[in-house]
Amino acid sequence: MRIVVFSALGGLAAVACVLMGAGNAVADDFVPGVVSSNGTITVPRVDYRKDWAFLGTYTADGGKGIGFHSVYSQRETVAHYRKTGVFPDGAVLVKELYDTKSGDLTTGAVRWASGLVGWFVMVKDSKGRFGENLLWGDGWGWAFFKADAPDKTTTKDYKTECLACHEPVRATDLSYTQGYPTLKGPGR
Repeated sequence: MRIVVFSALGGLAAVACVLMGAGNAVADDFVPGVVSSNGTITVPRVDYRKDWAFLGTYTADGGKGIGFHSVYSQRETVAHYRKTGVFPDGAVLVKELYDTKSGDLTTGAVRWASGLVGWFVMVKDSKGRFGENLLWGDGWGWAFFKADAPDKTTTKDYKTECLACHEPVRATDLSYTQGYPTLKGPGR
C-alpha cells in the first residue's frame, strides 16, 4: 500500500511541477526575474549593489562610451570564476552606465559619476538556449536599458549593437575582465 501511495504522490508532484513550471523551465536556470522563458532579459530586481559583488569600474573618456561603467555580479559567479577562470552558466553581469562631471578638488582634477544613463545586462548562456532570439549568442544574452525605461530593452540585435564593442575581448569570453579586480582574488 505504501508503494502505491508514494508512487501516486510522486506522479502528482511531477505533474504539479510541470504545470507550475510550464514555460519557465529555461528561465529557472537563471537568476529569478532576469530571464523569461522566451529569453527576454530584464534588469535584476534585487539590490545588486548591496547583495552582489562589485567587480570594478571603467571610465570611458571618448567616443560613445563616455562615463563611468560600474559592474556587478552574483557572489557565486565570483567564487566560480576565481576557482575556474571562466564565468559559470547563468552568471549575470550588470553594468551601470553614468554620465560624469569633473572639477578641481583638493586632490587635483577629478571626475565623478553623476546621472545614471542606463544598464547593460549580460547573462552567460553556454547552452545556447535561445538560438532564435536576436539578443542571445556567442555564449551570452545581451541587453541595454535606458535609465528612464528599466523594464524595456532598447537592444534589438546583439550582433549589430553589442558585439563590436566586445569583440576585442573575445579571448576573455567577450568580457573586460582586466578591469574587474574582484575576479583576481582577495584584496590582501
